[in-house]
Amino acid sequence: MSEWTKSGWRDKPRIQMPDYPDKEALARVEAQLASFPPLVFAGETRKLKAELAAAARGEAFLLQGGDCAESFAEFSADNIRDTFKVLLQMAMVLTWGAKVPVVKVGRMAGQMAKPRSSPTEVVNGVELPSYRGDIINGFEFTPEARTPDPNRMLQAYTQSAATLNLLRAFSTGGFADLHRVHAWTLGFTKSAEAARYRDMANRIADALDFMTAAGITPENNPEITSVDFYTSHEALLLEYEEALCRIDSTTGKPVAGSGHMIWIGDRTRQPDGAHVEFARGVQNPIGLKCGPSLTTDDLKRLIEKLNPENEPGRLTLIARFGAGKVGEHLPRLIRAVQEEGAVVVWSCDPMHGNTIKSATGYKTRPFEAVLREVREFFAVHQAEGTIPGGVHFEMTGRDVTECTGGVRALTDEDLSDRYHTACDPRLNASQALELAFLVAEELSNLRKPRQQAAGGAGA
Repeated sequence: MSEWTKSGWRDKPRIQMPDYPDKEALARVEAQLASFPPLVFAGETRKLKAELAAAARGEAFLLQGGDCAESFAEFSADNIRDTFKVLLQMAMVLTWGAKVPVVKVGRMAGQMAKPRSSPTEVVNGVELPSYRGDIINGFEFTPEARTPDPNRMLQAYTQSAATLNLLRAFSTGGFADLHRVHAWTLGFTKSAEAARYRDMANRIADALDFMTAAGITPENNPEITSVDFYTSHEALLLEYEEALCRIDSTTGKPVAGSGHMIWIGDRTRQPDGAHVEFARGVQNPIGLKCGPSLTTDDLKRLIEKLNPENEPGRLTLIARFGAGKVGEHLPRLIRAVQEEGAVVVWSCDPMHGNTIKSATGYKTRPFEAVLREVREFFAVHQAEGTIPGGVHFEMTGRDVTECTGGVRALTDEDLSDRYHTACDPRLNASQALELAFLVAEELSNLRKPRQQAAGGAGA
């Protein structure tokens, strides 16, 4: 790796970042953040990297999910608990389908900055800066709210620290007990609409009953009452990322202290840009969003910059093309990775390529399109002989009405009932769990040919 410093990104072209009018206030905030403790620790990021390396080999499966953009207004213990709860339910269902451990990574405790398609928006003839997430500016359409304010970074740090504190308590305090999590799952499958998933839920229940009968209980196996849970966000606001960058005392290498995993968005993945420059130097696992416009040459350059030592678990490629477009783009990117001999985790983001405007004027995502992209992702990997290593969803534990379809068959007319997102539409708890059952079916179907091949080889 060529010489790297945590501020080196400042000499590179920067996009999708705010220009703060008060430079002195910005400097004060950056200095304050630099004196604060990191939000995550180097040992945790190393452990996540090892688990992602297993996902790259097909020995684990990545579940990454959470809010489109965390907000200050909706910050509450209940919202954190409900999203964590649904992610645990999804992980249990996926573990059953994949028959491997599920790596649980939340879009939480830092997902507060968002790229926008336009730097400004016009309402009733008034033009103001676009809302870029609560860490940067406010959602209210006023000049005061839309002016980038560096002090928001301090509030984002405090909220992220509190979120992590609660997540750590939930992860290790008995809330994540396998039997308890499955009781929640059963609550979903008891609904009339979820009849098709009941058989899988019953088989999971039988397995848990067998474990208990065999003497595998929380009392003598405390590991079944706790989980490893990691946080992630798009590393968009680089002043914040730089201020929380730390040196790992064990390895002497820099670590992004803002979250266990950071990713580079489809709009900010320029090989010579500021975001790639920052991400290449920290030791955390890095995600890279891969959309239709990503060329194979650029992907190869990005792989070389972001993971020059080809370290397993370092790089996760998050494919986001849109339903009907996966077959056009994913195979060429898979072959580019193979030509480089690169070890990556392939993950599917079926949300961002399937955003439409409903007939009622709401931005939404049809559940059927989300599911179709997931199925296309698995089909391409099966055809290419490569490993589908994970999924990446925007979802919430709240009972929102932002995406149409699903077992409750939400329609365009339902969107106005509980449409709460400040940015992009999210799957609600029921839709997220339904999607987990459907992905579990895909994973289970993938295992069958392997099992048959193994049986034939032993015959």
